[in-house]
Amino acid sequence: MAGAKRSKPKQPVEFRSQALAEALERQDMAAVALALRNGNTVVPLVKPGPRDKPLDGGEVWTYRDANTGEVALLLFSDAANKPENLPPAVGLQSPAWLKVFLTRHESTITTVFLDIAGPHPMQASPAELLKALEV
Repeated sequence: MAGAKRSKPKQPVEFRSQALAEALERQDMAAVALALRNGNTVVPLVKPGPRDKPLDGGEVWTYRDANTGEVALLLFSDAANKPENLPPAVGLQSPAWLKVFLTRHESTITTVFLDIAGPHPMQASPAELLKALEV
């Protein structure tokens, strides 16, 4: 098979944002905003998207408080920070996706938790994050 192209092995997708992890560690909202504007974010999924396209699809899981009915979006800097009691699947979402999702659900989502179970949790309103996503 002379001349056959060898395809490069695909690099595994890393479900992590080092910039977001570092910003959360410093509890620096400006750095969090920069990380969210320029990098991907890990989200829990009810239904995963195509395995070979982690940035394409999947149904995002949100938390609804049984007592108040309030809805929270959970974002993670690393899939390893997602608590075990959440759905097992995760997705890697772009800054553009986050902006569209928050805009679409701003009237429903009351708060956004970043790395809710640690190691350095932070909380913001959808409006604060939408403002942070503006360039």
